[in-house]
Amino acid sequence: VIRSRAVLCIRPEQPSDAAAIHAVHVAAFPTEAEARLVDALRAARRLAASLVADDGGTVVGHVAFSPVTLSQVAHETGGLGLGPLAVAAARRREGIGGRLVRGGLAACAERGFAFVVVLGDPRYYRRFGFHRASEHGLGNEYGADTEFMVLALRDGAMPPGGAVVRYAPELALVATPD
Repeated sequence: VIRSRAVLCIRPEQPSDAAAIHAVHVAAFPTEAEARLVDALRAARRLAASLVADDGGTVVGHVAFSPVTLSQVAHETGGLGLGPLAVAAARRREGIGGRLVRGGLAACAERGFAFVVVLGDPRYYRRFGFHRASEHGLGNEYGADTEFMVLALRDGAMPPGGAVVRYAPELALVATPD
């Protein structure tokens, strides 16, 4: 039996996608923290880019990008944090996460953002051009090192002199245990 899937589409989140996005994150992670984070970022209007993988009307993946700030920097950063990223368990290893990341990075670049940071697995994110943020003097409020990476979306994107990257305050709100 051959099952045909509808053409997978990477598209911007629509208001009607909120419940499905929540469900994808709940199913993808051991706690509801990431799902609550996306809900909180949406409620605070901090989703600079939010894309879904839509397979014939079913949301099978999601990626969020939210603004970050830099400490000790007196210039406009225009930076975003990537995450969370989730793909339905039954659809993993099909390249959906990669398509979401590439689509999101393209959307962020088109909107004029300077750089994107991510706190994640270096083996995964290097394929998109991310590299260790500390090479640019960037640290983070969580003390991560090799897992904290950056990707410049345009020339001159990295702030001179280094700084500490701070994520949206909603990240701290959902960091409490379930």
